[in-house]
Amino acid sequence: MRKKIALFSTTVILAIALSACGSGNSSDQGQAANHNQQGNMNHSGMDMEHSSSDKLPAGLKEADNPKYKVGSQAVILDDHMPGMKDAIATIVGAYDTTVYTVSYVPTTGGEKVTNHKWVVHEEIMDAGSTPFATGYEVTLMADHMEGMNGAKATIDTAQHTIAYVIDYTPTTGGAPVKNHKWVTESELSAK
Repeated sequence: MRKKIALFSTTVILAIALSACGSGNSSDQGQAANHNQQGNMNHSGMDMEHSSSDKLPAGLKEADNPKYKVGSQAVILDDHMPGMKDAIATIVGAYDTTVYTVSYVPTTGGEKVTNHKWVVHEEIMDAGSTPFATGYEVTLMADHMEGMNGAKATIDTAQHTIAYVIDYTPTTGGAPVKNHKWVTESELSAK
């Protein structure tokens, strides 16, 4: 009987924890979590908040002629987090930069996160002006997810593009997401 109660209690706690991760609660303006359900990403057990502050990394340059202008709308083609794909995004900012997918072990412990989309060049410690090559080891200054800031990371991919900050309402329901960082131009389509 005790085993059944313990199993039931564990199941209930797990269900509550999982539902909290997908709630999209943006009332505390927490940190963005770029969570790709279609890739090889691993974010199990991590604190994932959908919205983030409007604070940008130092040195980030606004794009001169982005395909999607600030204030315009576009359809999200990728699914970093549940409810992103096919949602309508409002463009909050457009920045000319190099974006990276990175793999790292969170400073808070836990399993290694692989192929995290995206970290921009300006979110890497001592980045300088030259983009990092694949395989290079860096220290992250991004705080999209709990345990990311200060973590040692490996560059998985790098591409120069326009990175967007967006607002959207998840297709799965829930609260609107504010200041989601980052979505690339290729992950958006005209509305």
